Amino acid sequence: MKHIFFCFAFLMSAMCSLAQEDTLATSIKIKLPTSILKKKAIVNEIEIPLISKKESLTIIPKVNIKADYWNTTVYSPYRNTITEFPLEITFKDSIYTSPVAHKKVITSRYGWRKGRPHKGIDIDLVTGDSVVSILSGIVRFARYSRGHGKTVVVRHYNGLETTYAHLSHIAVKANDSLTTGQYLGKGGNTGNSRGSHLHLVASYKGEYIHPDYLFNFDSSNTIRSEDIWVTRKWTRPSYHSSKRLSKLNLFETKEAALASIEKQRKVYVVKSGDTLSRISLRNNTTISSICRTNKIKKTSTLRIGQKLVLEL
Repeated sequence: MKHIFFCFAFLMSAMCSLAQEDTLATSIKIKLPTSILKKKAIVNEIEIPLISKKESLTIIPKVNIKADYWNTTVYSPYRNTITEFPLEITFKDSIYTSPVAHKKVITSRYGWRKGRPHKGIDIDLVTGDSVVSILSGIVRFARYSRGHGKTVVVRHYNGLETTYAHLSHIAVKANDSLTTGQYLGKGGNTGNSRGSHLHLVASYKGEYIHPDYLFNFDSSNTIRSEDIWVTRKWTRPSYHSSKRLSKLNLFETKEAALASIEKQRKVYVVKSGDTLSRISLRNNTTISSICRTNKIKKTSTLRIGQKLVLEL
């Protein structure tokens, strides 16, 4: 008992004296007698790590994601904003939480669909299935939205926003803080929807981004990179088809993204047997994009040797 009291007193005095110094040791060592055998003490030594005064006062600043364009009643508050491309999105995590508990079945992807832009991906579910947030963040919007039905928008700490649309029930409210995988509500078929599914949208400062460019939607639930540079191609549905996954060419540096911008327009010379459908499939673009860029109709007759500008 005396040994324990002595060691405790010694420890407290040592820590007090060290705390008064500007330069602290990384640890202190104390020898503790544990037993006496034939008048010979068996001594154990313990080492206690110390935290410096500077380390103890270090505060990790929190990002205020509510500082700009925070509107809880408008689905898209980014009005009259100008986005400079390429834009950078960074992630601290390497994985995300699947928005649904079952295997993700994508029924429609981001891209051109039936003459209209489809600005997200559709994940199959049954009405009543739980839907969760794929990353931590704060709920910016949780209410009915025209077209999307019952909708939740979560702004994440890197500025990215994810939208969960066509819900049958909303379980959160605006300004709620969420952790990754936290319950948002139940999937459904509200709004402009044909059949139960989750419409998942990814956007950054009002720019819709192809979700597949950021996230891998297989069972790995991985984020494609910690640092992703997004070019205009990955924010325009007309460059993609909702029926298939676009060929991914991820840009992890600004230099690579800038270099790619120069290569996104291609001149194609029509060959014998070419059709708009065949050209679009071979060049991973859409018929609508070809027609719009070249100011032709889907029914236009192609001539051998005709030059078409393709936006890839």
